[in-house]
Amino acid sequence: MAPSRRWCRSPPVRKRPLGKTTLQVSELALGTWGLSGDGYGPVADVEIDRVIDRALAVGIDLFDTADVYGRGEMERCLGRRLQGAGTTFVVTKIGTVRDGDPPTKRFDPDHLRTAFERSQERLAREVVDVVLLHNPTVAAMQSKEALAFLKDLKQAGKIRAYGVSAGSADVARSALRDEVDVIEIAYNAFFPGDLHDVAGDVSESGAGVLARSVLAHGLLAGQWSPEREFYLDDHRYQRWTRDELKTRIRQLDALRPLVTGAVTSLRSAALRFVLANRVVSSAVLGPRSVAQLDQLVREAGMPPYLQDTALTELSARLKQAGIEV
Repeated sequence: MAPSRRWCRSPPVRKRPLGKTTLQVSELALGTWGLSGDGYGPVADVEIDRVIDRALAVGIDLFDTADVYGRGEMERCLGRRLQGAGTTFVVTKIGTVRDGDPPTKRFDPDHLRTAFERSQERLAREVVDVVLLHNPTVAAMQSKEALAFLKDLKQAGKIRAYGVSAGSADVARSALRDEVDVIEIAYNAFFPGDLHDVAGDVSESGAGVLARSVLAHGLLAGQWSPEREFYLDDHRYQRWTRDELKTRIRQLDALRPLVTGAVTSLRSAALRFVLANRVVSSAVLGPRSVAQLDQLVREAGMPPYLQDTALTELSARLKQAGIEV
């Protein structure tokens, strides 16, 4: 079913090059982990469709997913909703196995080949735009087999670009030194260090950077009380202790001086912090409703996102608050 166009208007979302690839992508991407229900609890199917359609309507053309999100259902949903939607780009991730509890990792070529073919079928794409290894360890990166497999897929014309979704600076650095096209890495005002650590490697390699966790799982929106509680099916239930959450909420004071003029909220400040970094090709958003998506796109604003002086002053305040930058 083709997406509805009832929201269409001039797209406010700008484009950036995805590193050394030939792709020009929207600087805001729609992440689908939250939509899948895996991270924060279930989302109604009709709302999932509406969020994807709305993303298209506001000019988002980059969609981030994984073969395990919703046990493949998010790939299948994107395959349906993006058909006939014009030029769009999908990033998917492979290498996680959810048959057991906890999930395990497999990066051997046999598994990756089967996983890729299933993703390709679910996405209904002869050529998948970007395929990433899903959070491998440094040891997995050292074997070289997995990246060699992805490189072969690219040479065979089955994917346009490949790389690694990295859980640490060490993994990202290893991937960049192996000349991947794209890395995905957590990057936000409270967790800037990994990307800052590998920024030189990014510049040298020319890789594209997808920044995930840009709002630190909602923390940087600045709307929680210190007594905030999470449901058992919300991954944040185990992410912070009560004392850790109170500390993090106190540390938001470091961001508050940014909220002035066009920067209308802490959420806006957090998004602009990510977009102000020109190493970043696209910031991966995680809305679970159309209202959340509209708010994020509106508050991301327009360049210049943050002035250099504001970023320098923010860095000093973050250090004073105990955050490594």
